Amino acid sequence: MAESITITDNRTGQSLEIPFENGGISATAWSKLLPGVWFFDPGFMSTAACESAITYLDGDAGILRYRGYPIEQLAEHSTYLEVAYLLLNGELPTAEQFEAWRHDVTHHTFIHENVRKRFLEGFHYDAHPMGMLVSAVAALSTFYLDAKEIFDPESRDKQIVRLIAKMPTLAAAAHRFSVGMPFVYPDNSLDFTANFLSMMWKTAEPRFDANPALARALEVLFILHADHEQNCSTTAMRTVGSSHADPYSATAAAAAALYGPRHGGANEAVIRMLTEIGSIDNVAPFVESVKSGSGHRLQGFGHRVYKNYDPRARIIKRAADEVFAITGKNPLLDVALKLEEIALSDEYFISRKLYPNVDFYSGLIYQAMGFPLEMFPVLFAIPRTAGWLAHWKEMLDQDSKISRPRQLYIGEDARDYVEMADR
Repeated sequence: MAESITITDNRTGQSLEIPFENGGISATAWSKLLPGVWFFDPGFMSTAACESAITYLDGDAGILRYRGYPIEQLAEHSTYLEVAYLLLNGELPTAEQFEAWRHDVTHHTFIHENVRKRFLEGFHYDAHPMGMLVSAVAALSTFYLDAKEIFDPESRDKQIVRLIAKMPTLAAAAHRFSVGMPFVYPDNSLDFTANFLSMMWKTAEPRFDANPALARALEVLFILHADHEQNCSTTAMRTVGSSHADPYSATAAAAAALYGPRHGGANEAVIRMLTEIGSIDNVAPFVESVKSGSGHRLQGFGHRVYKNYDPRARIIKRAADEVFAITGKNPLLDVALKLEEIALSDEYFISRKLYPNVDFYSGLIYQAMGFPLEMFPVLFAIPRTAGWLAHWKEMLDQDSKISRPRQLYIGEDARDYVEMADR
């Protein structure tokens, strides 16, 4: 049986056979038969805009792999910096390669004093941390003018290290400013997540040593959020990067996409939903209101790609138990567990393939660790920076065309200008 599809233009009777390649068919071949006819695909529901070797995702089977490695194995055995190296370079590092990589990232965590004093401290006192982060990342392009040399391998690698290293510093600085606390400098004797927690929570102590279990839980969350194929923010990164903008500007665009509540703010929406439900007794009536369509929405269930249990959600659920053993149980956990129990046994949700996703439990963990809701999208941006940059690097290596989708015009036909007095 031929691995191809035949398209016939019934207006002319002409046909064209197009082979399947990597699970898709070429739109270029399609356009040879039907020039000027475009696929209408709002939200890119059925369109592959690129080829990528970074992340494999099978939503029906609930599979997620980075460079071929199952997410379950990486979450159990790896570290965020090792995963970042893997995403960017295609292979796990040797001990020597990892030490060089870790050293480079660790010693680029400091930010220019003018970024902090003249830029970050210029925001209004109640500025949202994510808005500050988006702006600060974009501003870095004015501090590192060599960032525009995107086809110089040495310059490109330098910007990648800078972005991954400085993102936690900028994130912590945005939080400290938003709560009126002084800036904390990075401590390069600490690991990646422990250093971030130090910059977040350190007060007057000479050295802040985070609870190792909490630092590890955050490490796991960072691994799970490091990449997720062609999502909204990664698409923004590739789109802006395709114009050959510098990586800081492209990363700022990706972070801006992540700022939206449909993307990086989804776990915050879960917390607000669980808070609104309030107690186990209110779960069943809430579920009924969701099913009746009377205004409530079930947050943290279902996914644009996953039509099975999100594999990241299983891992996070285990991490939650370890965190709550230290911080004490989040009071909303019982509500969440009851909601999951009812939804997973209800035919309404089963038939619609609405299973818990990564956002359902991550917000509970962040909240138990002391992070305010406003920091949730920021906590997403820190690890996703590695994935964004991996896609940016891959896109440049592929010499990708500048992104320029077509449209179906539905406006007015040609008409003549009318003078204002005659309108």
